[in-house]
Amino acid sequence: MPDTASIEQQIEALIFASEQSISLTELQEIIQTVNEQAVDLSTLEEYIQRIEEKYADPSLAISLQRLNNGYQFLTKPDYYPYINQLQLHRSKKKLSQAALETLSIIAYRQPITKVEIEQIRGVNCDYSIHKLLEKELISILGKSKNVGRPLLYGVSPLFMDYFGINSTADLPKLKDILAEGENSIGAAES
Repeated sequence: MPDTASIEQQIEALIFASEQSISLTELQEIIQTVNEQAVDLSTLEEYIQRIEEKYADPSLAISLQRLNNGYQFLTKPDYYPYINQLQLHRSKKKLSQAALETLSIIAYRQPITKVEIEQIRGVNCDYSIHKLLEKELISILGKSKNVGRPLLYGVSPLFMDYFGINSTADLPKLKDILAEGENSIGAAES
């Protein structure tokens, strides 16, 4: 049987190598397959807690975070300005305003069809949906029961990871965004 440090290091390596958050179940399946030995979820949770404590050290620039019902290493908030500059420097393919609007509608109204998105936006959104699918920020959730059985769209796990949320319930409430916008307009007029 692999020793404790070995399993802990295996978990750490898997989380580090994963492009998206990785769930306990996924960790369990991979470790059991490679080690050819069962490991229960409560044991994995203990290892995860040790890793979280290890990366809580203020001298380290990254921490282990729970996202989208899984785990991912993220940069600590103190380093966001540096990471932001790196992202700005590397970002050649930004989302257009139309794609951002489409993504917002999908995030708040999922599952939603293309026709429903177009009714809200008032314009054709084929290109935006194509780009969002290409960037894996949205996914096809299935087909509607409406006439013609149009595709239903929703946000993807990558969207959750990118925005650092566990579910769409963590998105800002529209009333809060509107209230914040009104406060900034009022402040600008003063």
